[in-house]
Amino acid sequence: MSPVPTPAGVDGRAERLLEVEGLSVSFETPTGRFKAVDGVSFEIRRGEKFALVGESGSGKTLTALALLGLAGDAGVEGRVTLAGRDLSSLSQQQMRGVRGKEIAMIFQEPMTALNPLFAIGDQIGETLVLHEGLSRIAARARAVELLELTGVPEPQRRVHSYPHELSGGQRQRAMIAMALACQPSLLVADEPTTALDVTIQRQIVELLDDLQRRIGMAVLLISHDLPLVRRFADRVGVMRAGKLVEIAPTGQLFDAPVDPYTRRLIDSRPRRSLAPVATDAPELLRGEGVGCRFWFKSGWFGRKPFDAVREVDLSLARGETLGIVGESGSGKTTLGMTLLRLASGDPSGQIHFGGQRLDTLSQSALRPVRRRMQVVFQDPYNSLSPRMTIEQIVGEGVSLHQPELSQAQRRDSIVQMLHEVGLDANALTRYPHEFSGGQRQRIAIARAAILNPELMLLDEPTSALDVSVQQQVLELLGALQRRLGLSYLFITHDLAVIRAMAHRVLVMKDGRVVETGETEALFAAPRADYTRQLISAING
Repeated sequence: MSPVPTPAGVDGRAERLLEVEGLSVSFETPTGRFKAVDGVSFEIRRGEKFALVGESGSGKTLTALALLGLAGDAGVEGRVTLAGRDLSSLSQQQMRGVRGKEIAMIFQEPMTALNPLFAIGDQIGETLVLHEGLSRIAARARAVELLELTGVPEPQRRVHSYPHELSGGQRQRAMIAMALACQPSLLVADEPTTALDVTIQRQIVELLDDLQRRIGMAVLLISHDLPLVRRFADRVGVMRAGKLVEIAPTGQLFDAPVDPYTRRLIDSRPRRSLAPVATDAPELLRGEGVGCRFWFKSGWFGRKPFDAVREVDLSLARGETLGIVGESGSGKTTLGMTLLRLASGDPSGQIHFGGQRLDTLSQSALRPVRRRMQVVFQDPYNSLSPRMTIEQIVGEGVSLHQPELSQAQRRDSIVQMLHEVGLDANALTRYPHEFSGGQRQRIAIARAAILNPELMLLDEPTSALDVSVQQQVLELLGALQRRLGLSYLFITHDLAVIRAMAHRVLVMKDGRVVETGETEALFAAPRADYTRQLISAING
């Protein structure tokens, strides 16, 4: 690969810290050798922020794991040099001395990366004991300093906390503190903000940016979040199917991409193409003073209440999409489940659906109404039974709500619905694990849409998907809405998706509605401070 200009943010005379030449990672499969990473070459200079982007399966994370000698049983070829030292020739024991001390890694999901049995301070201190030879007492004191450096509140107390006692943002900050313990020259951040709310995402990115400048380390950021990469990185490499298809300074790559795949990725951001709601469209759903209370143990025999949703008023017209946004714990999903009478807590308030009062109906009386209200969940892998074929999954609701159909009629209905969502009849006998994430979400949508519902609750339906697949799913949902006249309750913390999909937006915080209004008007002139904070987080 020909040399590329050094970005403005990095000294062109800066020493090359990491050099990767012809890196390949392959696995043995029943059909032969499969190259998951194929001949990747790039370099990172000291103090540089370099990003690898691409869709799931492109080889980004596997490339990073191979750099650290963590590719498991895979066959690794090529040369990796760190500050002139050939890492490819080191034994696993020698690599253990490199990992954590010279190269540190932040993983995507800190809850699975952190040990649930040890306090945060002990886990941070372990690196210092192993690599720096500090005593346990000295390591604990240094852990407090690192937690303070990364912005964890009350570090003296939090050093004794276990991972489950911290919020998602605090756990990620603790992971960063652990990675910085030995002041590595290179920090690898693998999707460090994917599972976080937009405001927490921005805080983590600003923290990494600040620490990178103060400590002078280089950062390898792995992400499919292109707006985040554009704000953070000096230079970007684009991966597709294990190959590095393009590498360029960030501004140049986003403004004038050379490879068609890069252009397609950049153009995959959500686009607004909503059909207007008819001015005389009748009301489908109305909630008045909707609330949901949960009870928790307090002491030996007592209980204390927690109001997850409080006094919410809303309305939804036929053919309209109402976006419900807010951070984790704001009550978005609980509100949606309460409106559909699916919440496990104690509901309150009135719910009217299609002119019928739902909150007073018994479970048996609700059953025939269920067909008209369907749900698409965030993670299609967990919401689809791994033991059922696609025909059984999509046809389950048909069997329950339309028992008069013959088996042939039911199969015809399933095949037609699969065609609607871009799948063919070959999918009928296959299982969920045989499909990609985007295909599984299409199957989940088919399962919900086959009953011709009037209302669909979409609970973070695209948050687990790559940007290009996300856009495909959003276009599918828009097409189904226009053809079937569906109404959507669209729950998400992704404001870019909401701006593209919703006619109106309802903003929630701590179980309450802080603001509601027409989408474009709300984005242009938010009234509530909290809404302005959310919008500024995505605008950078």
